[in-house]
Amino acid sequence: MRDYLNFNSYSFSDEEKRELMDTLDSGWITTGPKTKRFEEDFAKYVRSDHAIGVTSGTAALHLSIVGLGIEQGDEVITTPMTFVATINSILYASAKPVLADIDPDTMNIDPREIRKKITKRTKAIIPVHYAGQPCKMDEILAIAKENNLFVICDAAHAIETEYKGMKIGSMGNAACFSFHPIKNITTGEGGMVTTNESSLADRVRVIRLHGMDKTAWRRYEKGQFRHWDMEYLGFKYNMTDIQASLGIQQLKKIDDFWNKRKEYSDRYDSHFKGIKNIITLPPPGIGSKNAYDLYPIRVKTENLKMTRDEIIDAIQADNIGVGVHFRAVHLLSYYKRYFGAECEAFPNAEYASDRLISLPLYPKMTPGDIDYVADVVKKVVCKNQ
Repeated sequence: MRDYLNFNSYSFSDEEKRELMDTLDSGWITTGPKTKRFEEDFAKYVRSDHAIGVTSGTAALHLSIVGLGIEQGDEVITTPMTFVATINSILYASAKPVLADIDPDTMNIDPREIRKKITKRTKAIIPVHYAGQPCKMDEILAIAKENNLFVICDAAHAIETEYKGMKIGSMGNAACFSFHPIKNITTGEGGMVTTNESSLADRVRVIRLHGMDKTAWRRYEKGQFRHWDMEYLGFKYNMTDIQASLGIQQLKKIDDFWNKRKEYSDRYDSHFKGIKNIITLPPPGIGSKNAYDLYPIRVKTENLKMTRDEIIDAIQADNIGVGVHFRAVHLLSYYKRYFGAECEAFPNAEYASDRLISLPLYPKMTPGDIDYVADVVKKVVCKNQ
């Protein structure tokens, strides 16, 4: 049997090590010049006017929601097919999450379902670009404009994603990114808020660090002594220069990483094309780009002798790590209690939730790894039809 193949593995090399050692030797390891450099590089990459480094994608979402003035009594529409951080961040601001079902093909939020959920209390829409596949942003932005709503893109999967030639990081009022180790580039933990709105960028910069008007880097730089002031009730969400050191070098490699991910995604596609009872994501539309953050398949268990979880067990028995992205949020215990009687059926999300399996997809893999994983998946599914 082959050695165990991890579900994911990050790619660091000498460049990250040298940048990190340069930071450790510099005498400045918290938010400072390396964070500023990474922010500038990232803003340029996603074609946004501003980028603000934070501790996680969750922090990016929370800061964006608070920075836009969303508060108790306000409603925010989003998808049930996401990680809990999306929904949690709405609750952190004391606002109310409202779920809208997904498109069964793309797994992204369905604009038609968004329209059904708008009330007088609705303040924002959070589209999640599932697995790096872009949402229908022209329709979502049109709905937002018609109803005077904010749009905050949950772009945790979508650093490289483009929609009709536009980077996701430059669309809507804000976009929120994650640099968790399973993302396309990583800083260990970390996140970024991007926006073209100077006023929002200024607010997020202040509230990411206790609401203070000056960072430690600015307080201690040479020159005249400066007192700091606290302008808002803020949070402790600032990125560090240690994290940014990794990000600076990871971002330089992002196109090479993406090329490998696309190559491997295409290779999976060729294996699964025409295979009965395995559904893959459709290709992105003309002028659009998938970030290939994940490679999810849906197994049509209604036609099989095994459940999804039994299929996962069988795949793992052949030393392959897999994931589930995601169990629909409203099916989780906390949110069952939270939504209570208001928890409607979301048939498309529920169907997918019971059938999704994420297969390994990362640059360190080899074409032989892809072939092995695909062959095992086909063997398990075909044997149990």
